[in-house]
Amino acid sequence: MDRIVSEEETVEDNFEQNIRPKTLDEYIGQSEVKENLSIFIKAAKLREEPLDHVLLYGPPGLGKTTLAFIIANELGSNIKTASGPSIEKSGDLAAILSNLEPGDVLFIDEIHRIPRFVEEILYSAMEDFTLDIVIGTETSSRNIKIDLPPFTLVGATTRAGDLTSPLRDRFGIVNKLNYYTVDELKQIALRTSKVLECNIDEDAALELARRSRGTPRICNRLFKRVRDFAMVMGNGSIDLSITKHALDKLKVDELGLDETDYHLLKSIIEKFNGGPVGIEAIASSIGEEQTTIEDVYEPYLLQTGLLKRTTRGRMVTEKAYKHLGIPYKNN
Repeated sequence: MDRIVSEEETVEDNFEQNIRPKTLDEYIGQSEVKENLSIFIKAAKLREEPLDHVLLYGPPGLGKTTLAFIIANELGSNIKTASGPSIEKSGDLAAILSNLEPGDVLFIDEIHRIPRFVEEILYSAMEDFTLDIVIGTETSSRNIKIDLPPFTLVGATTRAGDLTSPLRDRFGIVNKLNYYTVDELKQIALRTSKVLECNIDEDAALELARRSRGTPRICNRLFKRVRDFAMVMGNGSIDLSITKHALDKLKVDELGLDETDYHLLKSIIEKFNGGPVGIEAIASSIGEEQTTIEDVYEPYLLQTGLLKRTTRGRMVTEKAYKHLGIPYKNN
């Protein structure tokens, strides 16, 4: 799926790491999360203890990875990274844990995707800083215990509901990241312009923010594409006119919707009379996986009130009909 407004991370998003803030003071948005983390980090440093394990959850693209690196930086610690899908067996996790140094931060992205039988190794590691593993065959197996240095686990997930209770309960700090306001995204666009040394007008930054779906990752991605238009079609400086032209060419409308969003909403209207309709039927009608719809398409459409969930299924709202220019029929 190649969408410029997709919240999923791409290779290009990883390419320019210098866009990411390095400290909590530089980090824009998520005020409550920042304030609480600042207190917890300072307290842990005063006690000369590792910070409690941290769980960050929310839609993709809101800064969970950035916050993990900031936590390590604020603690003055090294950070080691892994992802849930890459940890397929107990040995993978044991190798990661046994290579930690005292005070390290271990960041595991998509932590909900760690297999359940592997996840159990994390329990003793998080609680007692010990590694309990079984070696040998069934007939001659034995359990060995390895002491681990004190560390802080930062887990990130877009599906907090998929975490088991035993794992979730072992996180001392749990924070939900919410979609950003237009003003916060405008400040992010202005900050990105300084980092990339590309001037942008206030009005252009505001327009960019409005079409960024409440997501910093999308804001920065759109900024770089608009910058391309400004360099080729203008003098390199981003103004409101070039921003609107570029975003229209990219087919990102005033609400940040693209062709994929239009396809989903129109399918529900045209094929299912606007709903209610089950997620399985929607997935079949547009040729997408059910989990992709739930994780990638739906969150923003629900947030903006264009789509709603009912006990009988998904329904397109009157606001969506108006936005699409389709006469509304109340079911």
